[in-house]
Amino acid sequence: MLVEDVMSTKVVTLPPTALVAEALQLLETNKIRHIPIIDEEHHIVGIVSDRDIRDAAPSIFDSEANNTLQQEIQTLMSQPVVTVHPLDFIADTAKIFYDKEFACVPVISDEKLVGIVTEKDMLYTLIQLTGTHVQSSQIDVKVPDRPGMLPEVTRIIGNRKVNIVSVLIYPYKDNPNFKVIAFRIQTMNPVPTIEDLRNAGYELLWPNKDMEILQ
Repeated sequence: MLVEDVMSTKVVTLPPTALVAEALQLLETNKIRHIPIIDEEHHIVGIVSDRDIRDAAPSIFDSEANNTLQQEIQTLMSQPVVTVHPLDFIADTAKIFYDKEFACVPVISDEKLVGIVTEKDMLYTLIQLTGTHVQSSQIDVKVPDRPGMLPEVTRIIGNRKVNIVSVLIYPYKDNPNFKVIAFRIQTMNPVPTIEDLRNAGYELLWPNKDMEILQ
């Protein structure tokens, strides 16, 4: 999945000479947390967040805060700005969010602002990638970490003519000898598939037998 698949193209922006008061009004009116600051050529020159403004003007009843609201936004904006391209992979963008602890990243093409990716966009993308937006059942299978395990397991599921909504593979705890393959399958009765997997000798982490007993 690419950045262009999830980014928002309707971006609220301001020029660097706009007043802090204007930025505050835009943040509140549009219920957003960040405003990219752009020049006349639509090049991004900075970014300002609601936190930047709160830190600079902690109280509207403070006379110094009122002075701050009349300053130009370029006095508060952060720069330089970390950006991504529409054709960047969303997984690489997620790493930027994690490493830099960002809440949003502007999207640049031909040196011009074309969109923005926010934490909300990233969370929605995670929902799509995991298949939780579709009515389905989850099965987590513990497998040896060796080539060919994914087609072996999917073949068993395919024998039941069940549609696989999503597949994720992640490490099994701290044991490098195993992986976990997490499937979401589009059926409300996963029991036959679960039985097939167990009969084939696979250990299921979800649903596990302890949970089935409790149910």
